[in-house]
Amino acid sequence: MKLLVCISKAPDTTSRIAFTDGNTRFDESGVQFIVNPYDEWYALVRAIELVEANGGSVTTITVGDASCDPIIRKALAIGATDAVRIDAIPTDSVHVAKLISDYVKDKSYDIIFAGKETIDHNSSAVPAMIAECMGLPYVAFATSIEVEGSSATLNCETTGGINNVTVNGAFVLSATKGMAEQRIPNMRGIMSARTKPLTVVEASNMTASTEVNAFKLPPASGDCVMVDSDNVAELVRLLREEAKII
Repeated sequence: MKLLVCISKAPDTTSRIAFTDGNTRFDESGVQFIVNPYDEWYALVRAIELVEANGGSVTTITVGDASCDPIIRKALAIGATDAVRIDAIPTDSVHVAKLISDYVKDKSYDIIFAGKETIDHNSSAVPAMIAECMGLPYVAFATSIEVEGSSATLNCETTGGINNVTVNGAFVLSATKGMAEQRIPNMRGIMSARTKPLTVVEASNMTASTEVNAFKLPPASGDCVMVDSDNVAELVRLLREEAKII
C-alpha cells in the first residue's frame, strides 16, 4: 500500500492575526506554526494506521519554503515514512493542487489523503482540485475508511446523515473528525524523524492565477446588551432594530 498525505503549515489558533505590506500579506512575526490539525490528526494518523495494518509506506507532501521543514519533521516523527516538499510559496488552492498533482501524477499512489480544510483558509478546495487534475475519484469529508485489497469503504458526512461509499482503485479523500485520534510523537519517533528522507523538489512551471488585493480583519465585537428575561418586547426590538435579524 502506497499512501500520500498532503500536509500544510498553519498558524496556531492562539496566534495574533495582523497583516503587513499594505494589508496584502499575513504578518508571521512571532507566530507559532503547526501542522494543520485536519491533515495531522485525521489524514496522516489514519494513513499510518492503514500501513501499520497492511504494510506499505506513507509519504507526506507539502508546498512551501524551508520554514515548513519543522512541521514536516513532526509528521515524520508521528510515523510517516518519508516526505516531499515542493519548493514554492503557496498562493491559492489551484496553485497548490496543480503543483502537487504535477509531482505525483506518475508516482502511482493508491490513496491521496488530505484534511478537509486548513484552519487558516477553510476553503476545502485543494483535495477536490487534486482529484480533478489527476482524473481520480474524490471522496469528501470522510469520517472512516477500511481497505481490503484494491477496494476501500468509507463513511462520509453529508447534510443530515452519513453516506457509505465504496471505491475501487486509486482515489483522493478529504478527512474530517472521526477518521482517527491524535497521536503524540514519542521520543523514538522524534529521534528517527531526524534521519528520515525529506526530499525538496523544484516546482513545476505553474504560476498563480490570483493575487491578494487586501486582507481585512472582522469588525470588533460590540458591547453586550443584557435584557431582562421578562422583557420580551425589548429583546424583539433590539433584534429587529439593532441586530437587524428579524
